[in-house]
Amino acid sequence: MTGFVRNDKFGEACRYFLLFMRSQGVIPSEVSYIGSALIMMYAKCGSLADATRAFQEIEGQTVVCWSAMITAFQQHGHAERVDEGFLYFNSMSKDFGINPRHEHYACMVDLLGRTGQLDEAEKFIVPMSIEVAVTAWGALLGACANHGNLKMGREVADRLFELQPDNPANYVLLSNMHSREGRLKEADEVRRLMSVNGLKNDLGCSWVDIKNMTFVFTARDRSHPMTGEIYEILGRLEELVKKKGYVPQVRFPVNSIGDYKERDLWYHSERLTLAFALVSYSMAIT
Repeated sequence: MTGFVRNDKFGEACRYFLLFMRSQGVIPSEVSYIGSALIMMYAKCGSLADATRAFQEIEGQTVVCWSAMITAFQQHGHAERVDEGFLYFNSMSKDFGINPRHEHYACMVDLLGRTGQLDEAEKFIVPMSIEVAVTAWGALLGACANHGNLKMGREVADRLFELQPDNPANYVLLSNMHSREGRLKEADEVRRLMSVNGLKNDLGCSWVDIKNMTFVFTARDRSHPMTGEIYEILGRLEELVKKKGYVPQVRFPVNSIGDYKERDLWYHSERLTLAFALVSYSMAIT
């Protein structure tokens, strides 16, 4: 589906999405699509109460709606929302006969992780089947990185190396955790292990849709015709946020070869994409 979207074949992407839903026994409808979109919109705008209300007003909630609601709680990650998140999670099977999928379990682990309840998240994962647990362990590894829990992070990473030996993301995340703690030797050892296993870290990218066209950016990207305007607005944004007290986190390099410096942070693919979107918007209104 992502491949079709990146090649501007949106009809094909939708067709495969519908085929996938039907293969899982889910019959999509206008209500399920619009309802889940409303839930996510309210959640992203910071109104979890409105997202909950939109969910409750949907008759015959499908997996799509349940996924949107659980994700909304996960994104907010407030401690007082954990019990409510589990209420919805348990209600899926208990009240509606919908079996949670691996992404639902991962959302719950992420919800616990965002509130710092890493031990509880680990206990939640242990009873899971291997097929379901893989995604959940990945979510816990991300939570360990966010909270700087290197000890648990190494244990979780070792599990993932066995369950997902071909996933380079787990190696990179553990290596970066070592780097942030100043353990550059251990970080390099993880990178070397990754190389020995024949794995490469794919170049990350970000994209944005402008007027039915998809624009893709990588870190330090200068391939776009509007590169000058993009980097100019990034410079202006940098000045504004520094006046507000922003301090980039450049204490340690990612590894002993390449420096993880301030320029790399500012020229990240997500920031380039944001700058391009701002430039495009400003041109559209002038």
